[in-house]
Amino acid sequence: MKKVFLVLFAAGLMATSFTSCRENKTVGDEIEDVADDVEDAVD
Repeated sequence: MKKVFLVLFAAGLMATSFTSCRENKTVGDEIEDVADDVEDAVD
């Protein structure tokens, strides 16, 4: 029983270490990025 918990704990540590923390963009940020891209394309 103790080994099961240790294996699950180790798997949880591995999963959190391999997942990246990317910046979450809001809808407003996405709209601003698209507006900037359109402005650059017009120039």
